[in-house]
Amino acid sequence: MTDAPADIAGSAKTGSGAGSAGRDAAGARVLSFEDNRLASDLYGQYDQNLALIEQRLGVEASARGNHVTLRGTAQACEDAAEVLESLYQRLVRGQQITLGDVDGAIRVATTPPDYQDNLPGLSALAQVSTRKRTVTARTPRQDRYMRALADNDLVFAIGPAGTGKTYLAVAFAASLLERGQVDRVILSRPAVEAGERLGFLPGDMREKVDPYLRPLYDALYDMMPAERVEKGLQTGVFEIAPLAFMRGRTLAHSAVILDEAQNCTPMQMKMFLTRLGDGSKMIITGDPSQVDLPPGQKSGLSEATRLLSDVEGIAQVAFGEADVVRNPLVQRIVRAYEAAEAAPGPGGAKDGI
Repeated sequence: MTDAPADIAGSAKTGSGAGSAGRDAAGARVLSFEDNRLASDLYGQYDQNLALIEQRLGVEASARGNHVTLRGTAQACEDAAEVLESLYQRLVRGQQITLGDVDGAIRVATTPPDYQDNLPGLSALAQVSTRKRTVTARTPRQDRYMRALADNDLVFAIGPAGTGKTYLAVAFAASLLERGQVDRVILSRPAVEAGERLGFLPGDMREKVDPYLRPLYDALYDMMPAERVEKGLQTGVFEIAPLAFMRGRTLAHSAVILDEAQNCTPMQMKMFLTRLGDGSKMIITGDPSQVDLPPGQKSGLSEATRLLSDVEGIAQVAFGEADVVRNPLVQRIVRAYEAAEAAPGPGGAKDGI
């Protein structure tokens, strides 16, 4: 991918700090970035970011200094240029980029128009920031989710594992706390084992529910310094509240997250939703395909999303397998299960299994 720089012809400014773009004598697309140090960060260690762009978009990306030459179909080169320019702008703003960010930019740039959800463009994707980290939407549906969190007091996020439902909810809650828009963050989850029996758990309330809330903790530590999280847990700024202990409370001036909500009963869900107090935001996440309730017990999440679909001030965002941002293998696993559940015959949804 490292090549000699090509002569740039017909260059045109592509945005603040983004340098110029044009085509060389052979018709290749050439990008030039003003800051050599940021250009190196853009390419990634051993040009790994460029390698991913090559692999996913079917282009050849040759870098030398602050120049990148793109060769391929016109559309592929256009997508690659948009990805590189948008990622460079993040670096100009002082943000870091990872392979995950590159993957997300590629996903958005290549999303079919009928799935775009009125995207504002790669350069204006929704972001959530704390002093430690800035998180940018990696799919069109994540962009819609993050904007829904900002615009509504109650948001339902449903869909398969790996789509960022929980992580983005915690990131948004942490940003609200840092900006002083809420006084505390409350994390809750139904204590229902995924087909396992954990037995008696010793310790205080936090220690008993820690195994269930570990994904929420992981996201919290990712967004804020460890010492801030630990102090918050001790002072009650971060509150661990098992669902069973929520009855009778009013949760005011708080960011409240209920994770794995598909394992709530209808009565528990109604109880939880009616805890919402003044100045609070509530985020409900879950995957209706992974219900661990006893056989015959209806999920409160499915009932709530149906009953509240048209209520003003409540948003619902449904993720699909195209939104899975974990290991690409997870996306293929989700796709296989969804196909099996939709198919008639033994093991399919139409058999009632």
